[in-house]
Amino acid sequence: QIRLVESGGGSVQPGGSLRLACEASEYTRTCMGWFRQAPGKEREGVATIDVGDGRTTYAESVKGRFTISRDRAKNTLFLQMNDLKPEDTAMYYCAAEGGMCGVDYVVGYTFRGQGTQVTVSS
Repeated sequence: QIRLVESGGGSVQPGGSLRLACEASEYTRTCMGWFRQAPGKEREGVATIDVGDGRTTYAESVKGRFTISRDRAKNTLFLQMNDLKPEDTAMYYCAAEGGMCGVDYVVGYTFRGQGTQVTVSS
């Protein structure tokens, strides 16, 4: 059982930045990623990374603004979020051990954290 603990959420104004972190209790072997869920909306895959070759995928809505990365030595996943918009407001979840890397699959990964809230408003 892999435990995932997210941190770094908060409240920012539009155009601001946040960096989310997800610490895994042990080494993950396949794909890791982030998905989000806003009130009254379905879960949405945001970004994934293949822990083997480092390839990344992003939702169209965040391309060019968000960057996913991983510190292999610390078993920690990051999501750098720049130029945040009100529509980015959601609970953000880290997920791990997915057989398929891609934003269409991340909501179904085996393990997920408790989430961290991101609120973007003026």
